[in-house]
Amino acid sequence: SMHLYNFRLSLLTRLKAHLSGAQTLQHEALLCALQKNQIEMREHLVAGGDLDEARQLLEEVRKEVSWFCSDTEDLTWSFVQECLLLLLCLARHLTSLLEAFNQDPCRAASNPRTPEAAPPLPPDVLSVAQQKTLGTVLQFLVTLGLCPYLAPGVGVGLERRSAFGAAVECAVRRDVAPPCERRLLVTTTVLMEVAAVSSLATLVFTRHLGDLMAALCQLGYRPCRPEGLESSKGVTVEERKSCREALQGLLGRVYQPIVIKELLVLQGGPKVCSGGKGGKTLTQTPPWLRRLCGQLLSERLMQPHGVQAVVRAILEGTGGGDSDWRKCDAVAKILATCPQQSLSAESYYRQVCPQVLELLHFRDKVTAGQFQRVATTAALTMVWDQPEFAHRFLLSPLLSPLQHCVAGIPQEGVPEWELTRCVEDVYKIYVVGNRPSGTMLSALGDVVPAIFSLLCFTKQNVSHLRTPCQEILLWYLSHTETSSALSQLKGLCFLQGDGGGVAPGFQFAPGSEGGVRLTRREPISDEDDALYEKVSGEQWRVECLVQLLAEMKDSDLPGDFFLVLLQDLTDLAAEQQEAEQQVDTSTMTLLELEQHLVGCVHGHGQRLALLQTLAVMCEKLPHTLLLRKPTQVVGFIESLLHRACVGVERDSENAVESQTLSMGMGLIATLLSGAAQLSAEDNASMSRLLGPLKQVSQQHPDPFIQELASDLQATIATHGAYRPGSVINAAGWCGAGASTQRASQPKGQNTSAASASASSARTHSMCVDPLQPIHTLAQGLSVSSAPGPTPQKNLSEWLLEACDPDVPTRAMALRALTHALREGDKEALETRDKLRPIFLLCVSSGLVVLADSFPEQILQRLLAEYQAGPNAGSISRGRSLETRLKVGEALMRASRAMGDLAPHYGRPLIGAFLSGTRDEDSSVRASCLSNLGELCQRLQFSLGPLAQELSSCLTALIKTEKEAEVRRAAVHVIALLLRGLSDKTTQVLGDVLLELYRALKWVVRTDSDEVAVLHAQLALEELDDIMRKFIFPQQKLEKKIVVLP
Repeated sequence: SMHLYNFRLSLLTRLKAHLSGAQTLQHEALLCALQKNQIEMREHLVAGGDLDEARQLLEEVRKEVSWFCSDTEDLTWSFVQECLLLLLCLARHLTSLLEAFNQDPCRAASNPRTPEAAPPLPPDVLSVAQQKTLGTVLQFLVTLGLCPYLAPGVGVGLERRSAFGAAVECAVRRDVAPPCERRLLVTTTVLMEVAAVSSLATLVFTRHLGDLMAALCQLGYRPCRPEGLESSKGVTVEERKSCREALQGLLGRVYQPIVIKELLVLQGGPKVCSGGKGGKTLTQTPPWLRRLCGQLLSERLMQPHGVQAVVRAILEGTGGGDSDWRKCDAVAKILATCPQQSLSAESYYRQVCPQVLELLHFRDKVTAGQFQRVATTAALTMVWDQPEFAHRFLLSPLLSPLQHCVAGIPQEGVPEWELTRCVEDVYKIYVVGNRPSGTMLSALGDVVPAIFSLLCFTKQNVSHLRTPCQEILLWYLSHTETSSALSQLKGLCFLQGDGGGVAPGFQFAPGSEGGVRLTRREPISDEDDALYEKVSGEQWRVECLVQLLAEMKDSDLPGDFFLVLLQDLTDLAAEQQEAEQQVDTSTMTLLELEQHLVGCVHGHGQRLALLQTLAVMCEKLPHTLLLRKPTQVVGFIESLLHRACVGVERDSENAVESQTLSMGMGLIATLLSGAAQLSAEDNASMSRLLGPLKQVSQQHPDPFIQELASDLQATIATHGAYRPGSVINAAGWCGAGASTQRASQPKGQNTSAASASASSARTHSMCVDPLQPIHTLAQGLSVSSAPGPTPQKNLSEWLLEACDPDVPTRAMALRALTHALREGDKEALETRDKLRPIFLLCVSSGLVVLADSFPEQILQRLLAEYQAGPNAGSISRGRSLETRLKVGEALMRASRAMGDLAPHYGRPLIGAFLSGTRDEDSSVRASCLSNLGELCQRLQFSLGPLAQELSSCLTALIKTEKEAEVRRAAVHVIALLLRGLSDKTTQVLGDVLLELYRALKWVVRTDSDEVAVLHAQLALEELDDIMRKFIFPQQKLEKKIVVLP
């Protein structure tokens, strides 16, 4: 049989020789060559010899088939029939050989089945030459027996493949028997039968799959023509049905991306396309074929792994670039659009959406990048076009692991790989895709508490999920509506709803692959431990939330959230006042009283959480982030005014609140004076201040604040046309340019000297509480506008303002003087004798700067001030105590800044601190011990001569001191000593170490103060670590090299 195909290959060579010699009459030369080759083949078969068996098999096949037409007048079809018969002979021969090979019992016995032995070669394996011969035959069959009979627009025409196609078209005779449809059916049927043999199927499908699919589509699905048309004859209904079944079997048998490629080729093609220089046009694909290919493509898409097959079919072989991402977007749009052939949109998206999510999980870099783009674009398009189906079949499965964390489903928790995949997929679709919509934000908002809890956990551990969780939260807060974002933030810090993010009884735990898993929480039997864990967890969540807000540097959300918290603080104060006034507990039953008390406890918890959040925000976030624009400053002042109104109504206004209120109104005056460019929106927002200012001007007990509120009300109402002198003076408190504003004041404008004097007298009697969060922020805002001395003010002016009774003015001057010392200003350094008493009364940071610049002189004077005892009289005694504490703080901070110079300058300080431990005031004794601990950490070996004296002092204080805070400080000094000396402890404190150990054990056993006991336990743990390292040193593999003399 293979000899016959080798002979056919020689015929093909002769055919090319004939055609190359006659270019003008190619079809005539083709017919002559086909006729001559058939005659030669018959002569060889009749001659006998080695071809008898092949001739006999050929005759049997010719008798069995019913389609062979011996009297056809078309030479091309006669040639095709001979090729088809030979192919059938080859297929049957190979099948019989393979069956005999599989049933041969000697084959298994002859094969030893050892690792070195090669398996026997099946008889249907073709050599390279045989495959080449078979490929040539298949090419002839498709060219002469299949392509000429395809309808216009079905498949790729011969004229588009080569110039030889025109010769074939002229050589084929369609007006003779058999009919064209019958010829196409015969060729297709034989090729499908031959493809049933596995060794022959590869050659058929790899080269001519598209032609076979086009033929089966035409035979099975082409609409019937009128009876007068000859092309519709020769195919029965049963044959059309069998062609349809064969097409479905072929589509399910071949690799799906290849099938989809061929279907796209069959379906595609422009309506009218120029053929180039020849002026030819491409035939449009028939409508029935376009519909059929669309239906078949939809079926391929909706089957298992169909989405992946479609993506691979279009993207395989792309090398990146513009065409790559354009193809990705085109595929995504195809996947997101429900085809018309689908039974329903719901069934389509139910099957396709899970497959779209699977595209996100490929690990190969090239494939993963393309598939991720397709999946992301397809998902976002679905969300925009079909939000209902996308939420049910795409977003819900995507977020289900996080939803399980919130709901506690399943009972065993959520595994690590599932949580990791969920977070990565959410990051890819939401953050990388970056096309927010209401549906996406709503679905993500339900699991934001879980993502935030996951972020808080990852910040305590090392996990690769920390960054994606943070990016997801930042993306959500940046794109969602402000009201939704504020509600989420309040829930995350337990100010609204639960906000826990994890179901009760569950907790996050580290995973083995660097991820996180959800596990069941073991119950805590001790109530104190449970309470501590709850409180510390809530505090850590607040800190993480503030860190998250700190990342939003270009957003107004942190400032809006800060203003909302301030408003809630005012509302809580008002509600508390109403509750205290209206509730009468004397007439309540026990159940009602219990419910009332539970509500009160809950309200207190809410207030504590609110104050904690405000405190952390004021401490961690800069004012430039909290109040980025004038409208937020106005909102901040509005909250202050409302709080002042509540305080006035309750008659609870104090000095600190009055000072805060006056500084807040000074901020408004600064804005109105032109310190910032105000827009129409900013001016409109100031109208909200008219009501609170009116109430303050009528009800506040301070006449100066009343007058300032009334003047600010008039200035805001007239949009700055009327600006009294008190407003200009108040504006001068909040910036370094107050003198400039006063100098530029018009002469005709009246100033109120009485208001200024009242302000001076009022602010002189007020104290500033640095622990007040809101007042701290206001002070930071007022002071931060002047970073240092400006050319408009010399040092003498700053010295005068440092003694001003007005608190903001004095704070600005002290800050400017400290800045001048830190920058090494020559004039400021020369006036250090004048600066020392000013700093001594007001601020310790300036003293530290002076001590750093002139250590010998300043430290001696500070020691003299520190060792000076209190004078007689309660007022002078209180001032002397305050001065000594400030000086002690300055000495402690100076000792920290000494660094390597601490042993040189530290000896006099130790003497002063040791003598201070015998002071009659317990605050001074505790301060001396605290400073002593800070200093001893840095003395290292120079502490050795003083070890005995230090140990005796600390031991005596621990055993004889009555004040608990002093005993705590003494124990803390020992802990700092051990921590600072570390490995040097046994060398420096070797003589007194036993005495210190017994003192610590005495505290643990007998002291009644829990804090002192805790400090002692920590010190004992430090000592235990030191002694373990001393007794059991770490083994080091090192070699000592000694150089002999």
